[in-house]
Amino acid sequence: MRSNRRSHCLFAMVLFVILFSIALSAQAQTPTASPSPAPQPSATPSLEKEFFKNVLRDQKAIWTSPFHLRGRDACWLAPLGLGTATLIATDQSTGDEIAESRRQLHASRIVSYAGSDYGTGGLALTFYLVGRARNDDRARETGLLGAEALVDSAIVVTTLKEITQRSRPLSGKSRSDFFDGGSSFPSGHSIAAWSLATVISREYHDRPVVQFAAYGIAGAVSVARFTGEKHYLSDVLVGSALGYGIGRYVYHAHHRRRAGEGGADESRGPSHAWPLIAPQYNRHAREYGATIAWSF
Repeated sequence: MRSNRRSHCLFAMVLFVILFSIALSAQAQTPTASPSPAPQPSATPSLEKEFFKNVLRDQKAIWTSPFHLRGRDACWLAPLGLGTATLIATDQSTGDEIAESRRQLHASRIVSYAGSDYGTGGLALTFYLVGRARNDDRARETGLLGAEALVDSAIVVTTLKEITQRSRPLSGKSRSDFFDGGSSFPSGHSIAAWSLATVISREYHDRPVVQFAAYGIAGAVSVARFTGEKHYLSDVLVGSALGYGIGRYVYHAHHRRRAGEGGADESRGPSHAWPLIAPQYNRHAREYGATIAWSF
């Protein structure tokens, strides 16, 4: 088996690119609200009641998404696949190099807690409970969709770990090998942190500080998994990409618009942080000026 190590890595590289494209292509699709737009005799079921059904729908969308790939998806799939392949080829050398330093291990372990099951699950639960207590629909939905994204991520990452079985950096001579009984690829902390961070950032798209904090913490967790000698760079890259794709898909597929929320997507609509400036002039009176409208 050791003599076929290079062929295994090549096969694994191709397999990895295909598999993580599953979740990433899901976020590139435009999720449909419902397959049957027939008149609804009753109110729409709550997200709580639909939670497990939504998880099943998510899994179907994630694992079948490669069949929906289009030519334009190559603009993100090609560089991501190339980057992953490059990192896989250099993982052992970069992992050995970071292992020469021990000073960062304690800090890396502390930062990693934010991406653990307790950290991410506790944060999603906090959003939900605060939302229920304060009658805050946005916080409540953030907790529910965040938990849904975490469950989706856990299913995906567990499946990929079982398939790839990559040895972790501290596994001795077999380190970085695939199909060797390990659980390194991809990073579970990274996929969890990024899936929850993406849901939070989408829900609070009008709060740049919240977005910065969410993505900043997720990025720090990913880096800590490498500097803490728990994963390789390719592990955290693919885990982060998968988490972002899953979080984005869950939000766009199940987000419920609230009263006062704009009809257009937040990424396309005008920002409330900037005023609307319109020119005004009267040619006959020779009057020129501008009108400024600012919505708070």
